[in-house]
Amino acid sequence: MVIDIRPPPAVVAISFCMNALSDSIAQMLGLGMEPKDLTFIQVSIRGVIIFLVTLVMVRIGSRRSLAEKTAFDAILLVILASVLSRAINGTAGFFTSIGAGIVLVVLHRFFGWIACRSHTSGKLIKGCPVVIIENGQLKRDEMRRNLISDHDLEEDLRLDAKTEEVEKIKIARLERSGDVSFIKADS
Repeated sequence: MVIDIRPPPAVVAISFCMNALSDSIAQMLGLGMEPKDLTFIQVSIRGVIIFLVTLVMVRIGSRRSLAEKTAFDAILLVILASVLSRAINGTAGFFTSIGAGIVLVVLHRFFGWIACRSHTSGKLIKGCPVVIIENGQLKRDEMRRNLISDHDLEEDLRLDAKTEEVEKIKIARLERSGDVSFIKADS
């Protein structure tokens, strides 16, 4: 008795179609090509795909990262942009770069989750606010430590506190985001 071990014709046809589709995608994206050999169309298609993938990543990740509220958030955006730009220009593997981007977004979300549940971890990951004015008195040591000049503080007073008089400020903090917040003294 002879056993026919050939795959059914439908499986052969599906396999052929999948290989053809895979080859077409590889050609369309210029997979395996040197960066200098990529065409305008291939780089453009890569750019569109990376744009859409990044949009999904940001939606999955934290909305706060887009606001760059802390160095923690800004770091994600800088590194993510660097990694994904390499997928567009072909200097790194296309799908490898997308995978690395997903890992970064998940890592950012994980650390954000930890920081949200632990005040101590939040201080380590995102930083702490620093008091730079208290009861109308400048805390010059804190200003120097945080590289805030008198001119920087005067600008923030005018723009945010709508005053030029330090004496009118009960407390001012350099927040984790790098912004200065003011609470005016009762008049």
